[in-house]
Amino acid sequence: MARVTVEDCLDHVDNRFELVLVASKRARQLARQGMEPTVEWDNDKPTVVALREIAVGHVTKEILKQRDQDYQTSNLDMVLSTNSLNLEGFTF
Repeated sequence: MARVTVEDCLDHVDNRFELVLVASKRARQLARQGMEPTVEWDNDKPTVVALREIAVGHVTKEILKQRDQDYQTSNLDMVLSTNSLNLEGFTF
């Protein structure tokens, strides 16, 4: 496994602060939302994989424009939208 440096990532992201935002968002996508990595996982943690993806240019600051998808909220929305809850007999 090659070591990822901040300088490698800064070739694709404007500054260190933006790099933190991009890497953390991508790491959350990998860890919590089950998104597939674009580089080999190599038994690394999601933050390292996110930085490796940024360093090779697979992930850019455009990721910040994407809407966050909370897994629990999206599942709740799905359940509520299918009207699968039987609420007969309940008073509100």
